[in-house]
Amino acid sequence: MNEKTSPADSSGGTIVPQNPYLIAITSVFTAVLIISNIASSAKIVDLGFSILGIDLAFDGGTLLFPLAYVIGALITEVYGFKVMRRTIWTGFIVLAISALFFFILRILPGEVLWEDEAGMAAYEAILGGMSTGGIVLASLSAYLVGKFFDSAIHSRLKVLMQGRMLWVRALGSSLVGQLLDSFIFVSIASLTGVFPWELFTALVFTNCLLKVSFEVLLTPFTYLSVKYLKKAENLDVYDRDVKYHPFL
Repeated sequence: MNEKTSPADSSGGTIVPQNPYLIAITSVFTAVLIISNIASSAKIVDLGFSILGIDLAFDGGTLLFPLAYVIGALITEVYGFKVMRRTIWTGFIVLAISALFFFILRILPGEVLWEDEAGMAAYEAILGGMSTGGIVLASLSAYLVGKFFDSAIHSRLKVLMQGRMLWVRALGSSLVGQLLDSFIFVSIASLTGVFPWELFTALVFTNCLLKVSFEVLLTPFTYLSVKYLKKAENLDVYDRDVKYHPFL
């Protein structure tokens, strides 16, 4: 494993690893999570046609959420599972804080004129779902399970395949993660009344189909980004002695 370090400071401080791109990548990752969550509760899109008799309907977050898996593949491939584990928990904390904020904002008394002009109804329609127990539980649970499985599988495949065939690792691990994510998210959201059960099959099928399709289209971007980051960071981590436990 290569690791870029900075010179010790004049006070004799310890030499520490420097990863200048990681903060920016983590910031984009968390932004994608928040925007996707808001979009998921704001709108269900219907493409107006079906495949194998299943209507292609999906929640709005499906359009952006695959980018979180692409970024996850970059982090796991370049920085390793331990760094990705911290990134996953960072995203989880940010999602939980955003849900808490929207909940507090929802229960605060509204200005009379604003409410008379249907302001609260508009808030409930767009952001209300972000503060309800069903969508919060669904999104947080699905995110944790999907991302940890995705990162762990990608990490293990990199060692087994000796760093070859990045596209197999990225798409294979994402397929498992996306299936788990979509199934858990739609299941909990349906059980808690956020989505109607009639849309269960359509949402799970379409979410997985579109998310994986988007990732296939972004494969050239993944290759270019991984190549650039490994060179820029002078880093290429192989997780040979890592315990794939979410809480370590």
